[in-house]
Amino acid sequence: MKALIIATHDGQQLDPTLANVITAALPLATDGVAVLVVGHNVSALAQQAAALAGVTKVLQADAPQLAHPNAETLARQVTALAAGYDWVLAAHSLVARAALPRAAAQCKAAWLTDVIRTAADALERPAYAGAVIARVKPLGAQTFLTVRASAYSAAEVAAQAAPVEAVAAVDADTRTQVLGTESASSTRPDLARARIIISGGRGVGSAENMTKLEALADHLGAAVGASRAAVDAGFAPNSVQIGQTGKVVAPELYVALGISGAIQHLAGMKDSKCIVAINKDPEAPIFQIADFGVTGDLFEALPQLQSGLPAATA
Repeated sequence: MKALIIATHDGQQLDPTLANVITAALPLATDGVAVLVVGHNVSALAQQAAALAGVTKVLQADAPQLAHPNAETLARQVTALAAGYDWVLAAHSLVARAALPRAAAQCKAAWLTDVIRTAADALERPAYAGAVIARVKPLGAQTFLTVRASAYSAAEVAAQAAPVEAVAAVDADTRTQVLGTESASSTRPDLARARIIISGGRGVGSAENMTKLEALADHLGAAVGASRAAVDAGFAPNSVQIGQTGKVVAPELYVALGISGAIQHLAGMKDSKCIVAINKDPEAPIFQIADFGVTGDLFEALPQLQSGLPAATA
């Protein structure tokens, strides 16, 4: 059984979730794990991938037309190389969710998303916003899937780098074009990789009050998140939304402030190692999964929480 992993990158660095996807692939790939790096001038990225333990080969598709591939072009490149691989995997990202279903359809392969456990006998993925875990055994000869990176540990650096092999690049599919990309500049950690997340919900009350949560996050070196209710109310940007329709996180510490805990939000953060909740409603669902809970007014509890913290270091 062989696996092919699609690496995500920004042209300068590989997405760190690649190391987690490699760990997810190892139970499936008894005959080796290959990584595909697609782009232009990506030889350095291919070498980064080759240095990860568990990788047996890196395929490098390097051409000018692949500099900023759209979903159709990436799917075309994956399809051209997928033959001979029993499993094709990627992190559960926007890029993979756009490209891999297309490639799976072209290869007439099975397609699964957000897999949280990989094993030879069956795969597991959440269903109904995480209320149940489905065990799935693909029946086809080939399966494409995305995996939840936070459910797996990261692969270590290998003692010896895997070989890198150049492969033929496909022509770009020009029916759609990427006009540009925008990234929000922030000194805070990325949500997907943050050790601590301070998250606000409808109970925060306003965008002005959200700045108080941001001050706490900066004090702790944490990322800032928000529930969909807070985003819809304009308290926080969509880029920090956590939940079923936002980002899935699993930090060491998740502080939920003014978040009631709708099932859609819990689906995005319930795997956090330690959950602290502050809410004035003692019946709020968030308390059912919280390790520590405070029932009371958020803006009375928050100053007390901050006063108990050590002074911030420069």
